[in-house]
Amino acid sequence: MERIDPPLTGGERETLRVYLDYHRSTLALKCEGLTGEQLRRRSMPPSALSLMGLVRHMAEVERHWFRRTLGGADVPHLWSDSGDFQAAYDPEGCGREEAFTAWHAEVAHARRVEEAAESLDVAVFVRSWGQEASLRLIMLHMVHEYARHNGHADLLREAIDGATGA
Repeated sequence: MERIDPPLTGGERETLRVYLDYHRSTLALKCEGLTGEQLRRRSMPPSALSLMGLVRHMAEVERHWFRRTLGGADVPHLWSDSGDFQAAYDPEGCGREEAFTAWHAEVAHARRVEEAAESLDVAVFVRSWGQEASLRLIMLHMVHEYARHNGHADLLREAIDGATGA
């Protein structure tokens, strides 16, 4: 996943789209060159956080916002029969290819949903929030979600092999 710097003078939709892709690419870069075992390595106890867990979690988050919420699809969670978002964080028994294939598929689907939307003002009811939210807000929420988890990824990667930077 190539990382492209966000435009300094782009329109609102282009800027949101590129910032979201920038953060998606950052997560991919944090995982680049690592083995499945390294990706599953957990942070300091009691946390069970791992890079693979973050990839799986973000696949689940993409699926939730773009397939379920914006797309209205009734699809199950990727890694939980009970609808537990936290299950995605558990990387045990998951291979690199499975996690990244799922994440890339959800990102590709999310891009198609966003591109097909008439405008950033398209609004959908968000059950957990009890009110409507616009595509604009959902995209901002996704940028926030990735940025927060990319901070975790920075620390996880440094603990694995000392690599720093984005």
